[in-house]
Amino acid sequence: MSRPRPSTRRTAEIADSRPKGTISVDLVREAVQVAIERGFDVPSLLGHSNIDADLVRVPRARVTATAYARLWAVLADAMDDEFFGMDSHPMRRGSFRLMCQVAMQARTLERALNRILAFLRSILDDFRIELLIDGNRAILRVHDRGEARRMFAYATLLILVHGLCCWLVRRRIPLLEASFRCSAPQAVDDYRSRFCASATFDEPVTQVSFDVSFLVLKPTTTELGLQSFLRGAPANLLVKYRDDAGLAARIRSRLRRERPNEWPDLNGLAQDMGIAATTLQRRLQGEGTAYQAVKDELRRDIAIDLLSDSARSVAEVADQVGFQETSAFHRAFKKWTGVSPGAYRRSTPRPP
Repeated sequence: MSRPRPSTRRTAEIADSRPKGTISVDLVREAVQVAIERGFDVPSLLGHSNIDADLVRVPRARVTATAYARLWAVLADAMDDEFFGMDSHPMRRGSFRLMCQVAMQARTLERALNRILAFLRSILDDFRIELLIDGNRAILRVHDRGEARRMFAYATLLILVHGLCCWLVRRRIPLLEASFRCSAPQAVDDYRSRFCASATFDEPVTQVSFDVSFLVLKPTTTELGLQSFLRGAPANLLVKYRDDAGLAARIRSRLRRERPNEWPDLNGLAQDMGIAATTLQRRLQGEGTAYQAVKDELRRDIAIDLLSDSARSVAEVADQVGFQETSAFHRAFKKWTGVSPGAYRRSTPRPP
């Protein structure tokens, strides 16, 4: 059966230069959980990822998305398992490469997706993903055994599949909905930013859905492109295909183009976006946030990027993120992350 091409919505390919933001330290702890249980030298693995082990114990701390993506690769190498020990059968290092090669020769995304899911069924014992069509929605439903698994397990599996599909057609495939059997995790905002703002938890099934019209797209990858992609895969899928469709994400993208001391107030932003301020507030509340929170989180992420990757002084970083007084920046940063800017910088290994 032929399927309509996506024509009502333009979905641009995500630019590699887009700011990547930060990741909650809760996700770092989730990623290393099985490695700890199996007796791996986790502090050493964190060090190779440019993540300080002491920072992992700070409740509100965050790490750069680049460091977190590197942790995925370091863990997969050390454990020889690209699913980090969360299935009774390991997903040996190199499995993702083979899955890419299996999928990229398909004539449509639907055929590629069926190949991806068949490949995963041949490797994993405890998880299976089924492709279902329901009207104008394509659904990826996860079947797993027994009690609900950790959110990290569901998220990792779906990131591998959804991220590969996005790469195959060179654009982000927006998710219409995402539901998970597990309870909402501590880092719920980070997961929603990766999948979709309306993600729900404690649901009967784990599944994500997208517009069925994407299934007819033809993969446009080449062998040369595959080699470039694989140099950062699968870790790059964490940050490359995040949800940019939500209102908060679009506001962040807009604010990124200006210095923080030039950011508009709520009324000015609403006027720029052509909507009423009350409507803007209500829609942000529907995504579980507010305009002030969006600004604070963006300031925090910019500050962490600068503290991690630059030689700027703390005072210069404070000025860069819109604080006239360094002392006010110290107070705000400790409120955001649980540590002072200086302590964060000292606990962050310099990239090699």
